[in-house]
Amino acid sequence: MIEGAYVQDLRRALTRADFTVDAVFALLGEDAHRALGRNQTVPARRATAGAGDLATLVRLFALQVAVDRERADAALPGLVEPLVAAGMLRASGGEVRALVDVRPYGDEDHDWWIVCDPTPGLDVGQTPMSPEYVLGISEASSSLAQLTIREPVGRALDLGTGCGVQALHLAQHSSEVVATDVNPRALAMARLTAELNELDIDVRDGSLFDPVAGETFGLIATNPPFVISPPGSEVLVYRDSGMPGDSVVRHLVENAAAHLDDGGWCQILANWAHRTDTAWQDGLEEWFAGQPLDAWVVQRELVDPSEYVEMWLADAGLASAPDYVRRYDAWLDWFADVGIEAVGFGWLSMRKTSATPVHRLEEWSGEVAPPVGPAVAAWGRRTELLRGLDDQSLLGRAFRHAPDLVEETRGPAGAEHPESIVLRLQQGVRRARQVDTVEAGLVSASEGDLSAGQILDALASLLDRDAADLRRTYAGSVRELVAEGFLE
Repeated sequence: MIEGAYVQDLRRALTRADFTVDAVFALLGEDAHRALGRNQTVPARRATAGAGDLATLVRLFALQVAVDRERADAALPGLVEPLVAAGMLRASGGEVRALVDVRPYGDEDHDWWIVCDPTPGLDVGQTPMSPEYVLGISEASSSLAQLTIREPVGRALDLGTGCGVQALHLAQHSSEVVATDVNPRALAMARLTAELNELDIDVRDGSLFDPVAGETFGLIATNPPFVISPPGSEVLVYRDSGMPGDSVVRHLVENAAAHLDDGGWCQILANWAHRTDTAWQDGLEEWFAGQPLDAWVVQRELVDPSEYVEMWLADAGLASAPDYVRRYDAWLDWFADVGIEAVGFGWLSMRKTSATPVHRLEEWSGEVAPPVGPAVAAWGRRTELLRGLDDQSLLGRAFRHAPDLVEETRGPAGAEHPESIVLRLQQGVRRARQVDTVEAGLVSASEGDLSAGQILDALASLLDRDAADLRRTYAGSVRELVAEGFLE
């Protein structure tokens, strides 16, 4: 990878060409952009056939099309030879090709670039990848970015950084960012990603927590190599740890607390095995045993062994390999031998605590409105509040209903009372809860001025119910409404 002054020269060239997510989308148009998302380049080739530095950079990097040397020199002035020498470009016969992908990326407030390996198999489907392949922006990396809490923190760790995308986000709200990986190619690309975006990120070589032995952080974010594959399988470093089953994720859970500041968070995107005759929640609870960690685990998806194997063989570019059937069969045999009947995909968010830990393990395949990070942070605050409150103290507190809460009623038109009332959150995990008239009235009246107990007393008077009995009956409902985020 290029170094020193050439990095700034590349940054200036990308900036001058307006090589940003928005500008590329405007150049390609919606149809060509969607086609490129399906790894089909023909519409984008047509859209970039004209002159201009932006079109040249899109053809060179995103489309992996050879461009004339003259066009490459215009878009990357003084950089073609240094990039060739660094192994990022190849020049031959008056044409230039990219050997890496320099990709625009951003959020609502930033335009960035990441350096990764080119998308394999454009226009022809997936092709086999090198074990050291460095993945760019993926659905998984985007999910982790949306899951991660974005509150100010001192030190943050991006464990298994790959191309460095999580480190870019962490650097926006952390005083110091450490990024680690075992793949030398990923380390080089992560360092260049950081330099290209003028960010000071401490990139270190090593496996899991080894590079940060004895160090603690306020936030750890990781999309680890979590694929559950048989021993001896061909390893792609970005997704395969070489550790048996889901033990790499268990290792992270069991060692997270030692690397967290008090109150610090560790957030993991992960797979976990569903084993025969064992509830998945019970299996994960074993990981948390004895750990000083509050934990909110959300299983977003459950896939059967066949679907799982097909997914990851295709991901590795092996769907057309001569030994595809043998690999598929061996993987299923191994699942059967070790008692894995399904695989869960989801999120683990853990917070270090000195109190008795609280664990919430749930399935949620419903809608999610990103970002999810604020909902995770709010869950942590609510958990801390509820842990210290008995029912009497809880009912003595005043709450507000969540600002994104809507109430849905169903019943015949003109009916005096609805048949059902559903409360639904619109942000983060769009949780829904069916409630009765007392719970609906409680939530509706919770505006921060009256305590939950006072509201229940008023409802008791309106409904001609015994106030003390209503308090006893609905104290648990108040606790659940707070725990689930309907009341704040």
